[in-house]
Amino acid sequence: MAKYECTVCGYVYDPAQGDPENGVNPGTRFEELPSDWVCPLCGVEKTEFEPVNE
Repeated sequence: MAKYECTVCGYVYDPAQGDPENGVNPGTRFEELPSDWVCPLCGVEKTEFEPVNE
């Protein structure tokens, strides 16, 4: 599963860890995040994230 990075603050969403503090269980792919999910650090929308090339 691909990781995605916030282009504003650099936060990396890792699907293996999810975002439990905001109700996203581990194993949730970025594409499966709710449409109203925002970056937990800076609050921007999903559209401001780009895939991380590993």
